Amino acid sequence: MANRRNLVHDTGESFKPPAFKPNASALNRAENWLRRFVDLQAGSIWRDVRHELAGAQGALLDIGCGAQLYRALLPRGVAYTGIDTVDAAERFGYATPGTTYFSGDDWGVEDGSFDTALCTEVLEHVPDPAAFLRQACRCLRPGGRLVLTVPFSARWHFTPYDYWRFTPASLNTLLTGAGFGQVRVLARGNPLTVACYKAMALPLMLLFGPGARPLRLVAGVLLLPVVGLLACIANLSFGADWGDDCLGYTVTAEKQA
Repeated sequence: MANRRNLVHDTGESFKPPAFKPNASALNRAENWLRRFVDLQAGSIWRDVRHELAGAQGALLDIGCGAQLYRALLPRGVAYTGIDTVDAAERFGYATPGTTYFSGDDWGVEDGSFDTALCTEVLEHVPDPAAFLRQACRCLRPGGRLVLTVPFSARWHFTPYDYWRFTPASLNTLLTGAGFGQVRVLARGNPLTVACYKAMALPLMLLFGPGARPLRLVAGVLLLPVVGLLACIANLSFGADWGDDCLGYTVTAEKQA
């Protein structure tokens, strides 16, 4: 017991992927595409959000928008508003032009002013998820739609601001308690996807973890073909819906009239 860390005191990560870049140029888009192929969490979210936003209309609120990655997926004519916390740059590495930054519980959004609310990989960083979802519900018109993603088999990230992992049952309880109905929770991936995701982590940590040790870097480079093979298997595995383990969940719900 004496040589084990007390994780309460951890304030940083041993492996921290770089922040996404806005889709502002062809180079950014290419970098993000490659990132999504290898970063299974990001790739699975992109695919699901693209599907869920294909029929969006009216006004959309992107809550915790980060680099505004999903703005490019909106159909023409949808009015986009991105909001994030004032400490987004300090805690999560995002300071994106065109974002409205807020502090505390005041989002600066009028009641019932949006048709769709998008919230990707944010809820795990919120100390009070129930209050946060009530706020999201307040911003929507009756019948308005929430598109939400959360991680499940994911490492502790943006330490120490990662507080929760959610199950389908907890998501349904939180959303119905916040005023939503028609809750739908879909798994992203399956046990095979998760196994590939975990196996890919070690070579990437050897390459991008702290400290540039030559032997470790050489081992990481030699294992890159394995990473590529696992990424191919994992991306193919998304076509199968089975098992009780997954990368995360994509959730949709509607504000009750």
